[in-house]
Amino acid sequence: MNDDEKGKRFLELIDEQNNLQWSIIAKLSSLVNMKWNSDELQQELETLTKKHSTITKELNSLDENNSIL
Repeated sequence: MNDDEKGKRFLELIDEQNNLQWSIIAKLSSLVNMKWNSDELQQELETLTKKHSTITKELNSLDENNSIL
């Protein structure tokens, strides 16, 4: 993957990660309001957190050769 492709992918991942972070905050807020009493919200939060972790790993791997990122 060349630097232009890496840069484009980086921006896509950052955007996706940002959207996930907002979703995680919304789910956490809902869980707190429900006194942590929603298995469905807990499962959704777990799924969002795993996606966030996967994106973070991919972001970190984009710069393994010390490119411009």
